[in-house]
Amino acid sequence: MTTQRRIVLVTGPSGAGRSTAIRVLEDLGFEAIDNLPMGLLLRLLDGPKTDRPMALGIDARNRDFSTIGVIELLAKLRWMEQVDLTTLYLDCSDEVLLRRYSETRRRHPVSADASPETGVRQEKESLAPIRELADTLIDTTPLNVHQLREEVERWFAPQGGRHLAVTIESFSYKRGLPRGLDMVFDCRFLTNPYWRPELRAEDGRNSDVASYIQTDANYAPFFERVVDLLTLLLPAYRAEGKAYLSVAFGCTGGQHRSVAMAEAVARALAEGGQQVAIRHREMERRSLNVRPD
Repeated sequence: MTTQRRIVLVTGPSGAGRSTAIRVLEDLGFEAIDNLPMGLLLRLLDGPKTDRPMALGIDARNRDFSTIGVIELLAKLRWMEQVDLTTLYLDCSDEVLLRRYSETRRRHPVSADASPETGVRQEKESLAPIRELADTLIDTTPLNVHQLREEVERWFAPQGGRHLAVTIESFSYKRGLPRGLDMVFDCRFLTNPYWRPELRAEDGRNSDVASYIQTDANYAPFFERVVDLLTLLLPAYRAEGKAYLSVAFGCTGGQHRSVAMAEAVARALAEGGQQVAIRHREMERRSLNVRPD
């Protein structure tokens, strides 16, 4: 039996939200490719196989775009046994499209040398037959970016769920903060196992090190407040449409206190059903035999 690969082909008039929809699908786990030349699409499907669904963006900006070409492509894809195709068409009123172009001061891709009104009209006329063939139609006229995200997720998110991937990281302040952090917590006020000879060579993943840090009277209230804060904020970030959140814990050497706290918080969030990845920057450097700065 042939395993089908899910493909969502996203199209619609320029300015209707196609790029936003592609990004939402990518956040939902789709392999997203925008403005791929149509002549390469079928060749792409003959390449290495993957279990990930695919989101493909096609509009008038594609190098070899034509109405007949898209219709023929849809027909070929629907006949392929290994493809489960959905065509998502994002539509929008002329008035709102013109307002969006006016706000961004961009030229319309269909009529760079003419007025935006001409471009909108010509593009909609060329896309009309494709619109009739769409499986899913979303009118973005009344929607802002967040509402469009919710609408795309309603149609395409697995089991209707919205995912927020959380990365918990430990680091050494001596080497500076990691890039791209959303939240940082300083653990240097906690009891330092470095001063215990029997614990110095270990790290915060060691149960004896973790137990020693937990004897600090400040540990429990700090840990509880951090977990409570993240438990409060994660649903809010998810509702706002954030797909990734990076939370870091730092200490002097990035070996004991920050590692132990990162491990404990990641474990608490995972037990609560949160998707969590964990990274220990200094431990990774040690494993690669990178000399300290």
